[in-house]
Amino acid sequence: MVQFAPQVAYFKPRGIPLSQLDEVQVTIDELEALRLSDVLNLEQTKAAKKMKISQSTFQRVLSKARQKVAQALVKGLAIQVKGGEYQMPRGFGRGGGRGRMGGPYAAGPGGECQCTNSQCGYTVAHQPGVPCMQMKCPKCGSPMVRKV
Repeated sequence: MVQFAPQVAYFKPRGIPLSQLDEVQVTIDELEALRLSDVLNLEQTKAAKKMKISQSTFQRVLSKARQKVAQALVKGLAIQVKGGEYQMPRGFGRGGGRGRMGGPYAAGPGGECQCTNSQCGYTVAHQPGVPCMQMKCPKCGSPMVRKV
């Protein structure tokens, strides 16, 4: 169970072109484990209970997430937040349900996709059926996100 929809789904080292980067993928459930443990400072038993998993499973998910983030920081890799096995509570974001992020990433037709590079800021009309975070900026190659 995940009760957090990330607003940013891609992180990259500054000054290195996207085309030259390798990346690690942190799943939504791994990010939730990091959030509960390292941001909210919950004990593992309480965090596991919130996610509706066992403490030992929580420990494995958390360890895997920390390893990926450490690897990215030490080796200069990009981090993509995507996928995983998770469920959101009904009514969370845009309807909840299995494997859905809700929030601005599931905002339906219309709107705009915006470049995550603050120096670029390129925007383009959202294409229905194509999540913004799966697009690359045509101007600088950075990932795009749904403009809120």
